[in-house]
Amino acid sequence: MFLVRTTRPITIPAATPVEIRPVSGRWIDPRGQRFGAASSALVLLLALVFNVWPIVTLVGAFLALSAGLGTRWFAFARPWPLIRRVLAVGPSELEHEMPPRFAQALGAIFLGVATALLAAGLRPWGWIPVLAVIGLQALLAATGFCLGCRLFFLRWWVPDLFARLVGRGIRREALIMVDLPEHR
Repeated sequence: MFLVRTTRPITIPAATPVEIRPVSGRWIDPRGQRFGAASSALVLLLALVFNVWPIVTLVGAFLALSAGLGTRWFAFARPWPLIRRVLAVGPSELEHEMPPRFAQALGAIFLGVATALLAAGLRPWGWIPVLAVIGLQALLAATGFCLGCRLFFLRWWVPDLFARLVGRGIRREALIMVDLPEHR
């Protein structure tokens, strides 16, 4: 029998009390991150269309701020709680904020490279990392699939270093749920 093992991030019901959550730290509504990704992708697309590269720098700074200090600092996702209340949308499952923060750090790095290339006058090359960020944020907004979040769970040194630097004691392995196939 061939055994397939997959991993995915832990999600918990929104009503789970703080004291019994599987890992300490901030748990977020993933729909807020999807809204923020859609908003920032739209702003980056407008920057591309109108060739206004300083906007790329601004979006990159917002991503870096959120990656370093927490998702509550991501300006593009800040309207989500108000929108949720106005639309009377109920609670969803929650996810830990570390994987989205790692994804935002990767996005900030890409936009930092783009800013350097665009500031140096390398217009065609500078827009390529911006297009990558737009594409990945549009994918997150449309489907909920976050490639940067998935990269957080790969076994390599970068996510571990990130978790040690900004995670305040959060262990990356504690955020993984292992699914084993049903035994027949």
